[in-house]
Amino acid sequence: MKKRLRIGTRSSKLALWQAEWVKNALLEQFPGLTVELVPIKTRGDKILDTPLAKIGGKGLFVKEIEEALLNGDVDLAVHSMKDMPADIPEGLYIGAVPEREDPRDVLISRTGAGLKDLPPEAQVGTGSLRREAQLKRFRPDLEIVPLRGNLDTRLSKLESENLSAIVLAAAGVKRMGLARRITEYLNPEVMLPAVGQGALCIEIRENDPETESLIGRLDHDPTHRIVLGERAFLKTLEGGCQTPIAALGVLENGRFSLDGVVSDINAGRYIRETLSGGETETKTVGTALAEMLIRKGAGRILKELTGDI
Repeated sequence: MKKRLRIGTRSSKLALWQAEWVKNALLEQFPGLTVELVPIKTRGDKILDTPLAKIGGKGLFVKEIEEALLNGDVDLAVHSMKDMPADIPEGLYIGAVPEREDPRDVLISRTGAGLKDLPPEAQVGTGSLRREAQLKRFRPDLEIVPLRGNLDTRLSKLESENLSAIVLAAAGVKRMGLARRITEYLNPEVMLPAVGQGALCIEIRENDPETESLIGRLDHDPTHRIVLGERAFLKTLEGGCQTPIAALGVLENGRFSLDGVVSDINAGRYIRETLSGGETETKTVGTALAEMLIRKGAGRILKELTGDI
């Protein structure tokens, strides 16, 4: 059994909190273990003045960490699951998925007004095309302002850029101890979250049974199954940050239900469906739901957005 583990992580406050949580969970299970955090600057952390969709999408926050993992510089990586591209590099895999935090998005407004009560043509900040499309569907009058940066930066811009509100993931806000700032938890009927939002991804090398046995104690099987279903949906659609794709799975009473959306940026074309199956069929359900949306026109929307048409 290994005596020392090195965890690769982004260097933002939230990423370090997540890696520290994994470290402490491992030490609870294996008190004799030595666990070291190895912060790694990713391209997504370095380029903060450009929308993600214009600089490459999801892989921007994981590529350098995955390279360190493949090179043996770290033994495992901790990511936000929503940052994970649909395809994982050969030689790596998702080894464990801890229990999910709240998957919803939240609104934080300057005046305490909820989404429906914001003034006409209010400015709302987000760097996500998925959020932008769904905000425009619910409130076509809103002016969406591009917003990048870590959690603290985005919260400060609420004031410094005189925005009416910003939209963030509930999980990050709660993990940073800032739940008191939340004005409204957005109902998934209004704002369906990103694939994997609220879940952590513990990524490891293949053929590393010692690390696999250590992190296996942190895996939460229901969350893992749900995330695999959501990611199968994403993979079949071949989507990334350039495309407004959203999905949320629920595992209840032995059944898996998946709600998925594909939209254009202005929500003029918005395709949403739900599909259910057995609790062991989450990947099959995810793939089938994506294929259903493609038949209903999602494929054409995605091709137009990515310039393949």
